[in-house]
Amino acid sequence: MRHFASRLMVSSLVLSSLGLTGCQYHSKKETFYLISNNLKLPYWKTVNEGFIKAATDYDVTAQLVGPDNYDAQAELDAFTRAVAARPAGILISVADANLMRPEINSAIEAGVPVITVDSDAPLSSRLYFIGTNNLDAGHLGGQRLVEKLHGKGRVVFYTITGQPNLEERLKGYEDVIANHPDIKIVEIFDSKGDTGAAFDQTEKYMAKTGGDKIDAFVALESSAGTSIAEVLKRKGASDRLVIAMDVNPETLSLIKNGNIDSTVSQKPFTMGYVGLKSLDEIHHNLPKQFRNNYAVDSFSRYPLFIDTGTAIVDKMNVDLYSGSASAAEGK
Repeated sequence: MRHFASRLMVSSLVLSSLGLTGCQYHSKKETFYLISNNLKLPYWKTVNEGFIKAATDYDVTAQLVGPDNYDAQAELDAFTRAVAARPAGILISVADANLMRPEINSAIEAGVPVITVDSDAPLSSRLYFIGTNNLDAGHLGGQRLVEKLHGKGRVVFYTITGQPNLEERLKGYEDVIANHPDIKIVEIFDSKGDTGAAFDQTEKYMAKTGGDKIDAFVALESSAGTSIAEVLKRKGASDRLVIAMDVNPETLSLIKNGNIDSTVSQKPFTMGYVGLKSLDEIHHNLPKQFRNNYAVDSFSRYPLFIDTGTAIVDKMNVDLYSGSASAAEGK
């Protein structure tokens, strides 16, 4: 009996020790950074919510930094400061891949884990990319465009020039349009993420009539869609097609009201949540070096890309997305 009691006491001490070790696995001193541009957009608020939720679950510290507008140099400066703080990891949406590549490479060489999110820098040494397959997103939107235009019409796109994810989306649309010669891309407008610029340009497009009439407006980034819809609503134009990007509340409301036909959804909360979890796993299991080219390493411990998914949202399923957002607010 004494022997059994002794064994029980030893087992309890072992379990207690394991439990203590588990509690100490994470620490508030472990700081993870989320860095991007255009932080004022609702999209980045949602990414950050996912990032913070993972930080809360893991009991670590999350920091969101970067410019409120589109400013690639300001993003680079924010990244440089974050690396200097010796963080546990950095999740970054890259505005200018060429500008950011040397800094990402330097961070990796210094032992700071870097994962790209939403917008990639594939030629850098970043460990991998988490986000949307943007080429597929463009294909998805392109198919909707062709369907709604019945294979004929004049189209304008709103983008941010030089941003890799938007270039991939545009390429996806162009791939689909290439098979429909009666659909013409009139212009690709660089809004620079400025809703006012998108609004003013849409008014100019709406002044075109006859053979110059614009039949469809496509936003490749999340801010322009609502500006386009507002102009069309004020002018009472119900004969134009608007395809937006992302599922912020205003876009969903405009779909319900019929001012926007549809939007291509992403999963920004998932990007932020999975991003921090992935960085945490890397931080606690650091390899000897990050200098391998993981893209061509058949024995890599990292994936090349984690696809968080896309879908078309229209009047048929918009309530599901609105309900999902409401439920998330209550969590």
